[in-house]
Amino acid sequence: MPLPRRFYRRPARAVARDLLGCVLVSRRGRTVTAGRIVETEAYLGPDDAASHAAFRPGSHVLFYGDGGFAYVYLNYGIHCCLNAIAGAMGRPGCVLIRALEPVLGLAVMARRRRVGSDLQRLASGPGNLTRALGITLRDNGADLTRGCFTIEPPDRPRDFRVGVGPRVGITRAVDLRLRFWISGNRFVSHS
Repeated sequence: MPLPRRFYRRPARAVARDLLGCVLVSRRGRTVTAGRIVETEAYLGPDDAASHAAFRPGSHVLFYGDGGFAYVYLNYGIHCCLNAIAGAMGRPGCVLIRALEPVLGLAVMARRRRVGSDLQRLASGPGNLTRALGITLRDNGADLTRGCFTIEPPDRPRDFRVGVGPRVGITRAVDLRLRFWISGNRFVSHS
């Protein structure tokens, strides 16, 4: 069962932390791929200078919608990035899914990524994980609580330590400690 809408109707920082260990599942026809979320970043809305809601106001109406929907955008004109909208209606925030530990459909993921059997490289990094799971710009606005791709509760006990640090790959609000990861997990994109 996917995470319920109420899970996402909380502040982005809490959602980002609690998504660790959850499983992102992508269903494309008869093909199913999935990975355990091991790294996330929170973006807080217009008061967060690194958030699209701050420097692209009005162009990302999804930010102001209800939590639990996908915000997929193209980064550097090359890589699709998947975010989960967080917060209540009218209170923008989102969580970038940065890295996954592949758990299902590994051969399909490897074919999509063209990396052979290097499991560690399949879904480490936001652009890599969307490519591996077949997530594209067409998925922008998809309902994460049902449909072709969902986020499900952890498939095993959450017995890990959470690392916290500044977000990476940004030039604004670089000092905010809004990146979360499973400490010691080899699939994290930045240690």
